[in-house]
Amino acid sequence: MEQFATAVQGFVSLLARLFLAAIFLTSAVGNKIPHFKQTVEYMAAEGVPNATFALFGAIGLLLLGGLSVILGAWTRFGAIFLFVFLAAATWYFHDFWRFADPVQRQLQTVQFMKNLAIGGGLLSLIAFGGGPWSVDGWIGLKQEEAESAPAAKPRVTAKPQQG
Repeated sequence: MEQFATAVQGFVSLLARLFLAAIFLTSAVGNKIPHFKQTVEYMAAEGVPNATFALFGAIGLLLLGGLSVILGAWTRFGAIFLFVFLAAATWYFHDFWRFADPVQRQLQTVQFMKNLAIGGGLLSLIAFGGGPWSVDGWIGLKQEEAESAPAAKPRVTAKPQQG
């Protein structure tokens, strides 16, 4: 029964990682990289300082964080990268409190709340890691196996006799 629970946990954690990383990787590969100049202009218009430099950093966070989360390799670091990106993007682009128009305010509030939910998923990865079906989980399993293995007996070598 424990093996079944571990398999379910592994599958569900893998799905969660794939779902979380998908939005970040598609944002980088499908939008920010191919529309770099337009994205810089939009970021500058929204008040992002040093927009070109910020976009290079954002793309790095998205790619490194997204791949790390999908593979479950250094999952916590990858989730931190994505969380940092998400916090900045939410602050600059979904600042609903600045809008007087009720339709725009509601639209940005929904986007803000969506990002809070995604942030919650990232925080759970930071807290609990990538799960058993991840590179991190595999490394942890191998470490446990090595630590629980019986210690190797020291080799005894015969001393040469003198005399």
